[in-house]
Amino acid sequence: MAFTWGVSTAAYQIEGGVTEGGRGRSIWDTFAHEPGRIADGATGDIACDHFHRYQEDVDLMAGLGVDAYRFSVAWPRVQPDGTGPTNPAGVAFYDRLVDALLAKGIDPVVTLFHWDLPQALEEKGGWLSRDTAFRFADYAELVAQALGDRVRLWITLNEPFIHMTLGYATGEHAPGQTLLFGALPVAHHQLLGHGLAVARLRSHSSGAVAITNNYSPVWPVSDGDAEAAAAYHALHNRLFTDPLLGRGYPELGLDPTVVHDGDLDTIATPLDALGVNYYNPTGVRAPSTPDSPLPFEFEPLSGYPTTAFGWPVVPDGLRELLVWLKEEYGDALPPIHVTESGCAYDGIDDPERVSYLDGHIAAVRTAIESGVDVRGFFVWSLLDNFEWAEGYTKRFGLVHVDYDTQLRTPKTSYAWYRDLIRASR
Repeated sequence: MAFTWGVSTAAYQIEGGVTEGGRGRSIWDTFAHEPGRIADGATGDIACDHFHRYQEDVDLMAGLGVDAYRFSVAWPRVQPDGTGPTNPAGVAFYDRLVDALLAKGIDPVVTLFHWDLPQALEEKGGWLSRDTAFRFADYAELVAQALGDRVRLWITLNEPFIHMTLGYATGEHAPGQTLLFGALPVAHHQLLGHGLAVARLRSHSSGAVAITNNYSPVWPVSDGDAEAAAAYHALHNRLFTDPLLGRGYPELGLDPTVVHDGDLDTIATPLDALGVNYYNPTGVRAPSTPDSPLPFEFEPLSGYPTTAFGWPVVPDGLRELLVWLKEEYGDALPPIHVTESGCAYDGIDDPERVSYLDGHIAAVRTAIESGVDVRGFFVWSLLDNFEWAEGYTKRFGLVHVDYDTQLRTPKTSYAWYRDLIRASR
């Protein structure tokens, strides 16, 4: 089977057009307009204007020679209030995008939820509410009915750990709640929504079905920090993998009344693939005070180059992670696609990004040689874009975007990735 080379984006980060085509309001529309939430005070109202410029962006992908494009569908563009019938104008946009991709020989890889929950559902409890899982399944079916004849790979959720943690536990992301471990029901309801959606997708599409998790090797910073590292590893890496692969939940204090009879069987519906997003390992130490609200604290890893985000660049962490997944889950582990890996650096001439990608792709190659079934690699991201709480201050793109003029300029890394893809064939 040929290896898949791709690029990834997300709806709220690139689309703009937030009031066009009948699109409803998402939690990110609300959050970004609240004072002090976004580093540069920006919003995704225009972003990269992909809603109007998608053909130009598809042409850029064709120039790269990618096999696949992973993008997300904006739930409020399809269902403005998160319930009810399809919004025809919203689906029409994705119809046009999918057809434009196929015309260039690029497979559409569709993520159904990349954090932009309809605001109307958040006002009814959001992912803290069990009902949202069922609304998500209904939405997934609507998208599958519209696009299922053309989608090669479905991804139900993007990084549910990050959405739970930053959105509901610590509040840096929408919807901005600060519940700490009180956010754990969000984990279960997202996973239940995933499991319910799998059957809906398969009833309307022959495309493979996956979920994408964010993973991070957890490294204790000293010999005395192993217990803290194990606690964080269970939260970050196992909470959203164990139940998917039939093990149930690790012991984290999830209220057992949240889990109803049959839920774990639904969540463990077999997957066709697992999406893996990787950016860096996490350094962890024991709490510095006995009354700490968490059983771990984070410690920056020293001795590594860092990105403009301050994240350590550790390509071998990706190999370590992929090998751990294989060793930990064995035959229960489905084929893997690295659905995001990338880095924030400024400048159109970006040798640091070239070095980052070269190292991480080499790490994937080493993992494959070790027996891990990795089927694809998707660079984050095609375009510089709205980087959530960082606004437009961090640039992850292979293509530079001038946000004033919307001029796209391929970077040095774009040419490098294009040449790598050509050489691999």
